[in-house]
Amino acid sequence: MHAMAFDLSIPSHLFHAYLPDLILMGGGMLLLLWAVWRPESDAHARSTGWAAIGVAVLALVAVIWEWQVGFTAMNGPIAVDPFRWATDAVVLVGTMMTLAIAMDFNGRMKMPTAEAHVLVLLSASGMMLVAAARDLMVLFLGIELMSVSVYVLSGIDRRSARGAEASLKYFLLGAFSSAFLLYGIAMVYGATGSTNLVTIGEQFATPAVATQPIMVIGLALLLVGFAFKIAAAPFHMWTPDVYDGAPAPYSGFMACAVKAASFAALVRVCLEAVGPGSERWHLALWWLAALTMVVGNLFALQQRNVKRMISYSSIAHAGFLLVAVTAQTTEGAAAIIFYLVAYTLATLGAFAVVVALNEGKDGATDIGDYSGLWTVRPGLAMAMAVFMLALLGFPLVGGMGFFAKWYVLQAALKAPAPQTKLSIVLVLATVVSAGFYLYVVMVMFMRPRPEGASVPPGASGTLKFVIAASVAGILFFGLYPSPAVKLAQQAAAASFVPAASRVVAAPAANASP
Repeated sequence: MHAMAFDLSIPSHLFHAYLPDLILMGGGMLLLLWAVWRPESDAHARSTGWAAIGVAVLALVAVIWEWQVGFTAMNGPIAVDPFRWATDAVVLVGTMMTLAIAMDFNGRMKMPTAEAHVLVLLSASGMMLVAAARDLMVLFLGIELMSVSVYVLSGIDRRSARGAEASLKYFLLGAFSSAFLLYGIAMVYGATGSTNLVTIGEQFATPAVATQPIMVIGLALLLVGFAFKIAAAPFHMWTPDVYDGAPAPYSGFMACAVKAASFAALVRVCLEAVGPGSERWHLALWWLAALTMVVGNLFALQQRNVKRMISYSSIAHAGFLLVAVTAQTTEGAAAIIFYLVAYTLATLGAFAVVVALNEGKDGATDIGDYSGLWTVRPGLAMAMAVFMLALLGFPLVGGMGFFAKWYVLQAALKAPAPQTKLSIVLVLATVVSAGFYLYVVMVMFMRPRPEGASVPPGASGTLKFVIAASVAGILFFGLYPSPAVKLAQQAAAASFVPAASRVVAAPAANASP
């Protein structure tokens, strides 16, 4: 079958280009009717969860089909390229893992809310829209669709005061970030007369446009809006409280899928609209990456609550991903795709272990609760060790987590303006992160189980499958990363070649501040 070039001004072509998104949105809306049609019960919530997983699988099949056929599109409001499909695949895998974890968690917590599974689907549809956006207004609409659902998921447990606080904090700060983003879009439109990324990139290549104060301020506001969404320091303040207060499955969903979509959009803005030629943009990204790595890891060292520790860890990983963004090359974009796969498997796997140790009170969040876990639940202890070592980037046992950081470093060092100093910061920050990742492993294997401590319930059903599949994926791609790496490199190269040919390499002065 030959690749087809879509003309997105033709409704049938636009429908075809949006097919995976429409499957997810349409399935989500139909499931919403089903969810509210019957009285709340654990059986009804589980049936809705299975149906939601089925919808996500259909959307993933559509994504893989469009990716394999090789559909492309002329310049339009959405991208039809392999980078979009790769990001969609990461988001949908994260969505299915979240739904599987939530089905078990909601049963343990006596929280038979079928609508929660629908909200996960609707939020994921917003993430897919963000990943596809080649127009700033489509990007904004996708971010709002993604965010509103996640605000509700944060406080879906109406009995939890911490959940209500998390939801309110996320909503208020999310509203501020949306305002920054919208003002930035308005200013960029004022400077270029367009919200299309490719058109903005063509205008930005003109020094008279690139140096306009309205353009500089607009780009700064856009970057602030993105920094809120990816939880980059110093715009990370909401993250620990929200991740800690929200139910564990949805904390993992926010940490992985939201980050994947936001980084995909940031990469597209960098490579298609701004390009490596902007010294101010590059310098801001450099400092944002360095500060985020340092702040995330230093604060994570102080945590004794596993959910808060993982939340600061997610901030640190946003910094690591920003290092690849500063390279502003297709190699950096490929490294981000591979990193997101490893990060999603490890983080959602870790949250699955947290749920497996849950005794009906959203517990097992204190690191002390993991003391001697090896003696009572050896399988969970080994799985958690793999996840912690993958997030650390430890060779062999950490699986693809090691290669994820390795490819980010390679992208940074091989950029037209090598990011040597930033790479050194990344290595030092990774060394610091060993202090809290290895501490969890030490507690599980080297500390005795407290006398009288109850035996945690462990994993069963969908939860056991998520944990086993995550461990298998991390270890398999750790031993044999080549297929995933080549796929990511091909996706990035095929998606951003036109953009790369329009811009010149960043000047050597940009290598460090």
